[in-house]
Amino acid sequence: MALGVPQPHAPSHHIAAAGPPPEFQSLDGSLKADVCIVGGGFAGLSTALHLAEHGIDTVLLEAERVGWGASGRNGGQLHSGQRQDVDWLIDWVGREQALALWQIGEDAKAFFHATCSNYGIDCDWKAGLFQPVHKARWVDSHKEYVRFMREEIGYTDLEWISAEAFAEASGATGYFGSARDASAGHLNPAKYAFGLARAAAEAGARIFEGARVTSIEGKRLATDTSTVHAETIILAGNGYIGGLEPEIADRVMPINNYIAVTEPLGDDQTAGGLIPGGEAFGDSRFVVYYWRPTPDGRLSFGGGESYSSAFPNDIAAFVLPHLTKVYPQLKNVQMDYAWGGTLAITRKRMPLIRKIRNGVYAACGFSGQGVALAPFAGKIVADAIAGDPARFDHYATLPAPKFPGGTALRAPLLAAAMTWYALRDRL
Repeated sequence: MALGVPQPHAPSHHIAAAGPPPEFQSLDGSLKADVCIVGGGFAGLSTALHLAEHGIDTVLLEAERVGWGASGRNGGQLHSGQRQDVDWLIDWVGREQALALWQIGEDAKAFFHATCSNYGIDCDWKAGLFQPVHKARWVDSHKEYVRFMREEIGYTDLEWISAEAFAEASGATGYFGSARDASAGHLNPAKYAFGLARAAAEAGARIFEGARVTSIEGKRLATDTSTVHAETIILAGNGYIGGLEPEIADRVMPINNYIAVTEPLGDDQTAGGLIPGGEAFGDSRFVVYYWRPTPDGRLSFGGGESYSSAFPNDIAAFVLPHLTKVYPQLKNVQMDYAWGGTLAITRKRMPLIRKIRNGVYAACGFSGQGVALAPFAGKIVADAIAGDPARFDHYATLPAPKFPGGTALRAPLLAAAMTWYALRDRL
């Protein structure tokens, strides 16, 4: 592919349903800006939007198209809180910090709704997210967590659903009950990313596509066809940042995940009546199964991960065995869409949001919680640069351990660990 020419978006149902994406010019030559953002996904686009609204001259460089990476390829589920449960956070960083992080997660949900309202982003929002338990022996601990959240934290949007009630709500097999989060839910992430891009451009951010950053030296960023000089650099490429910044590469691990979408099963958002309430689902497996109905009557299902740079040759066939564990009645269903994407995890499954060194910030490693947290991270970073670091500091002070083995050994070590967890899921 020619230098400066971006690749098209993945052949996902998200993109097909989103309509024509916004288009931005490539970058040739050199320019200057107060801030340069690397990465045109949720975090980068939101940072650009809020910096521009602060009156800060901002350039965003996206290697491909805006929303091309995980922001346009993910499962479309917007969760509450952080990736880690509140009780885990309390044990890790203490009650005060844990509750502050929980509140940031709640603020992120409110931010999503306010952003869609303020900028006219219609991304097919649907409330309701089940978290079903796939092992009978785990039911008591999950029920206790629901009680803890309701009675001790005051989060009454979370409730426990019996196995029988869950089966009626989901049409799924193999589960022993579920938590249900009434204020979490699901959406079309590509529509959301495109809406953020349009809003950022209208606010004055300069966005360039096909602008792959190849090196950073001091305040100078180089692409294949251009250079940008900026006083502040924000690295928001998540699983696609590669080896551009060693401090990130040591702490943020890219992994691949896969989604397939069925042929239409009905004509409304119930997947042919399987899911009468139209909610989303993310189960208790370590390698999570997650699914949701689409507005045009299909079932979107995510399952299975890999840790090399290559995707399976037949992604639909890769996902189907996972789907049929939950919906055996769909064993002969046709998959009309199938795609993979690269997300990024940290060892503690908490985002890496911090200043790496003077003038360089990171906002990445959202560990599967990026639909809610990544766009809000953009506002958090923008506010910090504009002089309000309160929320930023809650993340910046969190421990961020390196993956063992360095960049050479982290992938095989993680693959071995994830294989063990996948085996545990089956036992």
